[in-house]
This record gives sequence, C-alpha cells and structure tokens, in this order.
Amino acid sequence: MAKNLVIVESPAKAKTIGKYLGKDFRVMASLGHIKDLPSKGLGVDIEHDFEPTYEVIPDTKKRNNKKTVAELKKAAKEADAIYLAADPDREGEAICQHLAEEIVPKRPKKPSFRVMFNEITKRAVQDAFREPKQIDSNLVDAQQARRVLDRLVGYKVSPLLCRTVGGKLSAGRVQSVALRMVVEREREIEAFVKTEYWTIGANLAAKLPPAFDARLFKVGEQTVKTSGFDQGVKKNEILIGTKDAADEIVREAEKQTFTVSDVSTKERKRNPVPPFITSKLQQEASRKLGFAVKKTMMLAQKLYEGVEMGAEGAVGLITYMRTDSTRVSETALGEVRDFIGVQYGANYLPEKAVHYRSKKDAQDAHEAIRPTDVAHTPESVAKFLNPEQLKLYRLIWQRFVASQMTAAIFDQTTIDIEAGRFLFRATGSVQKFDGFLRVYEEGRDEKAQDDDDEAARSLPAVEKGEQLKLNSVAPEQHFTEPPPRYTEATLVKALEEKGIGRPSTYAAIMTTIIDREYVEKHEGRFHPTALGTTVNDLLVASFNDLFNETYTARMEEELDEIEEGKRKWTTALKEFYEKFAKDLKTAESEMRAAKQQAIPTDEICENCGAGMVIKFGRFGQFLSCSNYPECRTTREIAKPATASAGDAASGGATSVSANAANATDDGANGEEAEACELCGKPMALKRGRFGQFLGCTGYPECRNIRKISKSGVVAAAPIPLDEKCPVDGANLVRRQGRFGEFISCSNYPTCKYIKRETTGVACSRPGCKGEIVVKKSKRGKMFYGCSEYPKCDAVYWDKPIAEPCPNCGAPFLLEKTTKKEGTVRLCANEECGYRGEAPPPTDVTSRISGSQPAAS
Repeated sequence: MAKNLVIVESPAKAKTIGKYLGKDFRVMASLGHIKDLPSKGLGVDIEHDFEPTYEVIPDTKKRNNKKTVAELKKAAKEADAIYLAADPDREGEAICQHLAEEIVPKRPKKPSFRVMFNEITKRAVQDAFREPKQIDSNLVDAQQARRVLDRLVGYKVSPLLCRTVGGKLSAGRVQSVALRMVVEREREIEAFVKTEYWTIGANLAAKLPPAFDARLFKVGEQTVKTSGFDQGVKKNEILIGTKDAADEIVREAEKQTFTVSDVSTKERKRNPVPPFITSKLQQEASRKLGFAVKKTMMLAQKLYEGVEMGAEGAVGLITYMRTDSTRVSETALGEVRDFIGVQYGANYLPEKAVHYRSKKDAQDAHEAIRPTDVAHTPESVAKFLNPEQLKLYRLIWQRFVASQMTAAIFDQTTIDIEAGRFLFRATGSVQKFDGFLRVYEEGRDEKAQDDDDEAARSLPAVEKGEQLKLNSVAPEQHFTEPPPRYTEATLVKALEEKGIGRPSTYAAIMTTIIDREYVEKHEGRFHPTALGTTVNDLLVASFNDLFNETYTARMEEELDEIEEGKRKWTTALKEFYEKFAKDLKTAESEMRAAKQQAIPTDEICENCGAGMVIKFGRFGQFLSCSNYPECRTTREIAKPATASAGDAASGGATSVSANAANATDDGANGEEAEACELCGKPMALKRGRFGQFLGCTGYPECRNIRKISKSGVVAAAPIPLDEKCPVDGANLVRRQGRFGEFISCSNYPTCKYIKRETTGVACSRPGCKGEIVVKKSKRGKMFYGCSEYPKCDAVYWDKPIAEPCPNCGAPFLLEKTTKKEGTVRLCANEECGYRGEAPPPTDVTSRISGSQPAAS
C-alpha cells in the first residue's frame, strides 16, 4: 500500500504526476474545488468580519462531489502523509486549504504539505517533493477576499435587477465593467459622425523599375496635418478637407517637374517579442487561430496537465498557463539556445540569452508559458495531439523559440520628391536578414497590418537630383472611421491595459456576458443587446463608483496587496462595504422608480392610436402602448444607425436590432410597415426568449411570425402554392423554419398539416403501412424515419433506396457516402452484411407526398 497520498485537481494531471513519483505515492484527483459558499443564501456574516460559511459542494448530474470527498477522506486515513498539489495560484491555494480542512485527519493528526511546480516534468515534480512547503495563508486570503467580494456584489445587486427588469439577471464586480466597456464602445459608434478628407497620391517612374507611389507630405511650409482627423487616418501625409482644394492641388502638381530631393536608407532592427503570458496567448490565439478565450484556456490546460505520447506515457507539454510573468528559467534558456544553434545556425543565436522585463504589477512566481522541452517540436508531437491542440502548441513553441533568436534586419528607404512647392514622400523597406521571423511573426490588428504592408513596398534605386516621370497624380477620398467594436482579442487587451480582472478570469467574464444575453457576437465582434444596454444603464446610474474601470482596477491592486501580505483581507472588505451599503439603499429607490417610469415618445400605437411609451422589460427597454392593459401592443425600440461609411469594415456596422427595426418599424422611420401576408395588418419587431422576430400586430387573432437570424436576416414570407391542404382545403404555403424550408397549411397553427419529403420507400416493419420520410433532428441533422411515428419508430441515418438487396432480398438498400469509398449501398438488414457500389447518379428527384406531421 502507498505510504503517501497526493491530491491534484484533475485525473489527467494525476496520471502524469503519478508516473514520476513511484509506488510509494498514490495520486488522486479532487476534480477542482470541493467547498464553496452555499448555493442558497449569502453565506457571509457581514457583522462579524465578513466571516464566510463554506460547505461541501452539492452533487450535480455531472459530478458526484460527496463521493469524491468520501474517497479522499478514506485514502487520507490510510496514508502516512498527505501532499496537496493543486495549481500554483490563488485558486489552487484555496483548493488546498479546503482539502486540508476536509480531508486531512485531525485525530491522529497526520503531516500534510503543499507542493507546487510550474511545469509537470520529472525534474520539476521531484524537485517540488524534495522541498515541500505549507499552505500560503496570504494566497488563501486573497482568493477568499475575491470570492466574498463577488458574492456580495452578486447577491446584493442581482436581485435589484431582477425586480426592476425581470427574468434571471446577474451583476458581477468585473463582468459588469466589461459589459460597460462594450456598451460605451457601441454608443461611441452610434454617436460617431464621419468626416470627409482627401489625400493626394502620385505614381512615378524612375530610370530603373518598378514604378512606385508617393504621398503628398508637405505643401510649402505646411507639414503633416492630422488635427480633426484622429480616427482611422494615416499620419504620414497631408490631409485635405474638401474635394475642391484637393483638385486644385492636383491641377498645380500636374504642371510640376518631379525631382528626387533626398534619398536615405537606414538599417532598422525588429526585435522578437517575449514568450507568452496568459493575456497575450489569449489575444494571439484569437487573432491567428480564431479561438475563443475559453477554448484557448481549455486546450492549454490539457497541454499543461499531460498528453499521452506513446512510449513516453503522459507528458506535460507546456508550463503553467496562468501567468503574467515573462521570466524563463536558466535551464530552459540553456536548452533553447542549444536548440537554436544546432537547428538554425550561429547567425540566429544572440551572444547571450535574452531576458525580458515583466510588467510593473506582474506576479513573478511563475515562468512565461513555454514548452517544457524544446526538443518536443510541433512535428514530433503532432501524431499525439488533435488538430486544435497542435495549433495552440505550435503557437506557444514558435513564440518561445523566436523569443531567444536574433533580431530581423531591414533596410528602410525614404525618398523625398520635390514638385514645385509640393514635397511628396515614398517609403519602403527590404528585409536583409530574417532572424526570428524565420520561426514566428506576431499577429497584428487590422490598421497595424495595413501600415506594415505599406512600409514593406519595394522601391527602385534612385539618385538625388534624378528627374522622375509622372504617370499620374490623383486625389483619394476618405472618411474617418469610428472605433471598431471589440473582438475577444481586443477586449482582453483593453481589460489587461486597464488592470481589470486577471487573465485567468477573462474566459469566465466573456462566457458570462454572452450566456446572460447581455452581448452577442456577430462576425467575431461584441454587440450589446437591448437587455445588456438596459442592465448597464441601471447599474451605472446607481453604482457608478463600483462598476467603473478605475475602481475595479484598484480592487485588483488591493487583492495583490493581500496576496503579498501587505493588507488584511477583512480591512479591504470593510472599506468596500461602507460605500457599497450606501449605494445599495440609493439604488433600491432609484431602480424602483425606473421600473415605474414610462418615458413618452412620438410613436403612435398602430392598434388604438394612443401614444407609445418606453418601459423596462426582461429583454431590455421596449415600446408599449400607453393604454396598457386595455391595449397590449408592444414594439422593439429602433436603434440608430451609425453614420460611418467605413463602419462595416471596422466592426461598426449597424446592428441586427437596427437592421430589423429599420425594416419593420413604421413609427420609428416614417416608412410603411411590412404587412402580414395572412391578415394584412402591419408586422412589428418584437423580442422573445429566442431573440428578435417579426410578429403580426393582429395577435392573438393572427399568430403569424417570422424569425430573424443572429446576422439580422429576416425569414422570407410564406409563398402561396397552387395546391390545397388535404385536411381543411386551404392553400399550402412554402415556409422557412428553424431547420430550413418546408411546406405547410396556410392556416397554421389552426391546421398543423405539414407536407413531408418522402423517399418513395415503404416501411418494411411488419404490419406498418407508413413510408420512409425525410426528417431533421433538433440539431438540424437530416435522418429518415417512418411517417407513422410514434406508432412505428423505424429510423435510418442513411438514405433508403427502393432497390431490393441482391443478397438477402430485403425490400430496400441504404445509400451511404464516405471519403474513402465514395457512394456505396448496403443492406438495411444489419445481419446480412451486403455492401456494393452505387450506380452513377441520374436526374431523379425525390417525390413529395402529404402526411400528418410527426414529432421531430
């Protein structure tokens, strides 16, 4: 029996560590936290120094926590010593503290130790066990302070939102600040007014090719002008306010002689970037791989905990992935320098190792994120990783290796050209030595990429005094652009720069605001929903001091001070709660008043002619008839469109709400509302639990609706067909549903007849008179089932073909397409085993026949 018990968080980590410790150690997993604040009730005694009450986490469908705790207790009783080896951060320290409280026997008291390692390698694990430590109470206090803070904010503010707006809403100390950033960026875009400006470009030819472009850089003594054009413009050319002024410059420039006045070439070095910290990994994986922050952290966790690598067994491929330090151990630096020298040559190896400076408030306990063994190249581990794991590992490996390579060297050339009182300038660069770029180049945001592309243009060799041929000179029209909406990468960058939250929490922040339907992602960018905007406005109005960037960043600094032992966690909470309690009292009355408030508008109710007012609801603000409850007409509030021409490209395109409202809201836009194709009454934009939709204003007499996709596309109106419903004789119509196009009775939902697509194959079940029809699952996947469902549950994933089996005589075959074999036909009778090639395809269309709808 093993003498020592080791407890980690996950089975994968347990397996990897177990092989390094030998038979005297038994490694078990706690599956994360075993204790937390109670799921019901505050769980914090505010009057007694914010004393928290923890309880063993109740069982769920996915996790039998009580069983796990019982097994760990039993193992601890049988062991001579207990080693707590959770991750080396605040959360890991809290897990160890709770394990010590619940698992470690008190009578007789057994020795328990805390072991930490930055990487799961044989050397790191064995070194940690040679020098075990005790639990760091400062780290535990910092985690506890954060947990209690979040509980106080969540349990005190969330009920106010629910009572005011309705539904299951939540507020969070950090998530609400992130939401505020998204909402405020949206308002910047909506308020943005585009400004026209012009630039002048000349295409010139020298004695030697190629022809090249130069930009107007100076007019007389006037140099580069950017005043008033701060958003989305380049800083290396004259900006002209009107087309007339630009045309006048062009006419004058066309008459001038273009002569090279100066040529300068400077050598420019481009240095490598440091190895990844958590936030930079999240940003780069989003830019280059399209990974969400949550996905990046899940993949990194797996690479850290260990991957099965054949004869080597489970191997932890990267160091700990939650870090804000760029520090690298001397051992790892030695290994990567040896690798670079052998693999790429001496030219790519600096004279000494490169040491990067971490940011001012970095927690330097961990190293940067790097491969645990640089010899594990992406190519050598590819067969053991799935495609997504490999992509992320390759990114981490390449960035680390490149960080210890020499700089790339460029010759940067600037050519100044005089043309009368005008000075034109052309810039370009040529790479002389690739250096670290041989391995890795950091991703860039859109505008930075455009600037890089322009700087990389190739220029001809010219001499001072050389006269150039003018091919063309022309004005170019531009418009200033609004700030782009946040992507996951840019929101992480903004949160980090403002000191809000920690990289380890960014995934949870973004998941929460999406899951709560406070924001939506369209083409990778965050758009606030009407609900999110309403929640934000209520929180900012009542808790502006709490839900702002400066205060939240200061709280993060205080948590760091608690971790460093410079501040008591209870003192920090007392200072916070004094102000918070006053804001709570004010908020209760303000939010109650906000709910009762009805804001008058110029909108007119299309049903009764009364005025429409703005009210709060569970999906945000909405328009409601002022005659409520006599008239229950409601509409979505039209969202103003941004005035920017370049908005779509920058992520500032008019949102789904605006598109839909502009198309359907007659009151908001002065346009005629679209008529209901069933009863002729106007259609209005509404919102339900599944998002926006067009609904007939004749509801409940007419229940016609048309869905609006997340991209803002309104489902096509039903198209009448020259065919009658066999149930009630009404016309059939072609509709667009959740899973595509279908044909149904025009009297839906009074008549629920749906015309099914059939395969023309009769069901082979004994006594069944049905036929096999095409169906779709809840996930939208096509399958084939009997029309007599639920009486007959015959179902097939492959298409039935009306051709008897040549082997057993079964009435039909199934047609299946695979990458290896192409299209094959196999017997529907599994016991038969017949498999043969399908004949070449012919233009045979499936028949359509009517049947009563089946549940699908």
